[in-house]
Amino acid sequence: MCGITGVFAFTDAGRLALDNLQLASETIKHRGPDASGIFVRENVGMANRRLAIIAPVPEANQPFTEATGRYTIVYNGEVFNYKVLRAKLEASGFAFKTGADTEVIIQLYRKYGPECLKRLRGFFAFAIYDAQEQSLFVARDRYGEKPLLYYKDGDKFLFGSELSALMALGVPRDIDYTSLYQYLQLTYIPAPATILRGVKKLLPGHYVIIKNTKLHSSNWYKLPFDADKAAANPLTYKQQQLKLQQLMEQAVTERMVADVPVGAFLSGGIDSSVVAALASQVKPGLQTFSVGFPEQPFFDESSYARLVAEKYKTDHTELQLTTRHLHENVSGMLHSLSEPFADSSALAVYSLSKHVNQSLKVVLSGDGADELFGGYNKHRAEYRALQQDTGAAIVTALDFLWEKLPRSRNSFVANKVRQLHRFAAGAKLSAPDRYWLWATWQQEQQAMAWLRPEHQRKAANRLYYARKSRLTECLTRNNYDLNSVLCADWQLVLANDMLPKTDLMGMANGLEIRSPFLDHRLVKFAFNLPVSSKIDATRQKKILQDAFRHLLPAGLYNRPKKGFEIPLLAFLQTEGAGLVKQYLSDEVIEAQQIFDLKQVRELRQVFNSKAAGKVQTHVWTLLVFQFWWHNTFMAGKL
Repeated sequence: MCGITGVFAFTDAGRLALDNLQLASETIKHRGPDASGIFVRENVGMANRRLAIIAPVPEANQPFTEATGRYTIVYNGEVFNYKVLRAKLEASGFAFKTGADTEVIIQLYRKYGPECLKRLRGFFAFAIYDAQEQSLFVARDRYGEKPLLYYKDGDKFLFGSELSALMALGVPRDIDYTSLYQYLQLTYIPAPATILRGVKKLLPGHYVIIKNTKLHSSNWYKLPFDADKAAANPLTYKQQQLKLQQLMEQAVTERMVADVPVGAFLSGGIDSSVVAALASQVKPGLQTFSVGFPEQPFFDESSYARLVAEKYKTDHTELQLTTRHLHENVSGMLHSLSEPFADSSALAVYSLSKHVNQSLKVVLSGDGADELFGGYNKHRAEYRALQQDTGAAIVTALDFLWEKLPRSRNSFVANKVRQLHRFAAGAKLSAPDRYWLWATWQQEQQAMAWLRPEHQRKAANRLYYARKSRLTECLTRNNYDLNSVLCADWQLVLANDMLPKTDLMGMANGLEIRSPFLDHRLVKFAFNLPVSSKIDATRQKKILQDAFRHLLPAGLYNRPKKGFEIPLLAFLQTEGAGLVKQYLSDEVIEAQQIFDLKQVRELRQVFNSKAAGKVQTHVWTLLVFQFWWHNTFMAGKL
């Protein structure tokens, strides 16, 4: 696991960016505290910050040049089948001087070129410079577990693991208002866009080749989703369970591969519990970690995590977070964001990662299971909407009531009212519009009203609708069903929210987070399961629950689904109140000339009333952007 950045200059003007390569490397040093290196040859420069997990010896440090001197690589990630690949390469005459997976990738590229990507099992983002061809090959893993951003103009091509590296290399700092508009709705910015015009995220499953100033992009991996095949799956339900068990055991075992100890996050949900149970069979006495919120029992699921830890006798640690602890970590968390990202649970992941890093460099997680097997509340809602049963009709008819009652995410009753209101609103819409409503935190009209009039025209344009259409393309294919929604979530929510969250928060603290549910063989299997195996009238993630019931404590079953959240409102109204006052004041908003002052005033007014729970996420979304903006454009001036 590492951080990478680099420059491929086309002109003398482009070579000036090479002068900033060391500075760019410094901006991502948190991603790799164990070693650093820089490679410069004529018009090319590449830098690496290494977190040493496999072959933690100096010989494996990067940038790494293979024996012929032709190819040089900088690499971020892990390839779990590297030993098998190495053995095959050695059998065909390739020699190795290290035991690292880095060298396996570069030798594999020597033999197969871009086709090498299909042989890799793991997650990665890397760049390989070919000195003979004067070309650069840049690739990203299947699902976007590892980040890769780039910028190209007539003088140069720049790339990096985080936006901060590209800013250090000198990319223009012009806000993309279409991206800001999407951010205000979603709380994150979907690929390929970034908050800055001209800077792009390489899409998951894609690579680019840069040669003779030209950029060629290719989609080397596509999500294997076919609604017809899934509906006609020939396996019996029992056979499906056995296959899932086999694939999960394989995926967990592979992700225990490391030359340093491996632990596991344990949230108390089914997903991380399955991972921890299987990992404990590979490594007895596994270190596990959970988060608790002693001041806010509604958000605290540590008791469920404790059941699993006790059953498997793990070396378990509970990190108890109060609003004071959140405040102690919020500055570090916000400084780790080189692009606005307002999933508030990132603060808990940051806090937990910071704690875990005191003893480990690698942990397993349960990310991806909800998107594979239908675990979110909106999946239950979509199932009910498609069934068009009596209960759904009643909830929709009573929307006038849900509209009047208090709604928030801070108590069981208020959260249930919030969910009923969102269901009623969505049930009246077409499938694509319903999906967008349930995927967003703020509707388009509301988000647009936040922007000053001169920016609104730059926000909702043909580019915006093209981006939105691409993100929801799964919903417009034939034979729409719940699997179509899972496909859309895989491409939107997982790739742009969940995975960036774990990568950014883990790597901000030098911690690698691996999820067995992202094994591509498991993903292919899951997307070929019929909806009936995933959800029915009473249960979600049905097959996951049934396949591993024999491994898990009974207390994990028959409990309501609870997302991994923090007591955001309590934090913003107590220790976090100073941030709201500092960044959302009239003076700051007026001087900034981005947001509509009247709308921000109204937001503050609601937040200071009994209805604060309705706008807590809106306040946090705006606050995160403000922090990023001032850190980027006004550093030292506040």
